[in-house]
Amino acid sequence: MDGVSEAAEPGRKSRRRGETLHTAILDAALAELTEVGYAELTIERVAERAKASKASVYRRWPSKLHLIYEAAGRTFPHQGEITDTGSLRGDLLAFMRRSAEALQGPIGAAMRGVISDAIRDHSTIEDLRGSEASRTMVVMRDLLDRAAKRGEVDVESVTDRQLEAGHASLRFHFLFHTGYLSDDLVVSIVDEVMLPLIQGTDVRRA
Repeated sequence: MDGVSEAAEPGRKSRRRGETLHTAILDAALAELTEVGYAELTIERVAERAKASKASVYRRWPSKLHLIYEAAGRTFPHQGEITDTGSLRGDLLAFMRRSAEALQGPIGAAMRGVISDAIRDHSTIEDLRGSEASRTMVVMRDLLDRAAKRGEVDVESVTDRQLEAGHASLRFHFLFHTGYLSDDLVVSIVDEVMLPLIQGTDVRRA
């Protein structure tokens, strides 16, 4: 993120820079996304809503795709946002339910458009996939550390691929099925995919 301030223009009361401007643009992108959808969203409208210049948007994001991907990421659970439920299963259910809720709103519809645009550019899809995996992994490692302190899991025995499998299953179902993510689906992913991979057990047979 650069430290360039937003130049004052008529009707603007102050200059903004850094994180303040960055956040204002992301907020504006989410508001536009909710109002008009991904296909109709434009950088011009986002800049206008954020009371920023188009240049200040493009300095941070090279395209609408990159802007919306980062804005969408803010609606998913982040490290420290999942309240400790007292068990690994409870924490995983809370995390996955929050993720499912986000996917079924305007953000989920936007992500379909983002992926459709991204697959035309191999380097872009690789960048986005790495960013998503990293964000998910931070939350999962946080939940895993809690579970380790309770004696529920051996952290050293769990791989990143095992931790990513549950969220990947949720995204796959959303993108390639009806888009409806029922609570039964969330519970089944936690019980049949996540817990067996992380703990080596299946709670249905426990």
